[in-house]
Amino acid sequence: QVRLVESGGGLVQAGGSLRLSCVTSGINFKIHTMNWYRQPPGKQRDLVARIFSNGTTDYVDSVKGRFTISRVNAWNTVRLQMNSLQPEDTAVYYCNVRWGPEDYWGKGTLVTVSS
Repeated sequence: QVRLVESGGGLVQAGGSLRLSCVTSGINFKIHTMNWYRQPPGKQRDLVARIFSNGTTDYVDSVKGRFTISRVNAWNTVRLQMNSLQPEDTAVYYCNVRWGPEDYWGKGTLVTVSS
């Protein structure tokens, strides 16, 4: 059974930082591309960052230079370090992995950035 559990969300002032973590189980973590998505209130869920099995990373333009995705294969964990947070970063953040035709999601962690 695939399981993804996010943590680390919370309330932060603009300019602050948070670090999200996603602990996985049920997959061969080290071979998978891991993704962070976010869904602002009333909007669609969009990809924020991803990290490939070889450590290569990719970011949406709006978070480049502010967010850093990383992985710790020994702990089956993917992280998202978020710096210089802005109110527009307010969203539920989801960890995701695609395994074959299936998409697996965590329940999400809420990040609220106050101005």
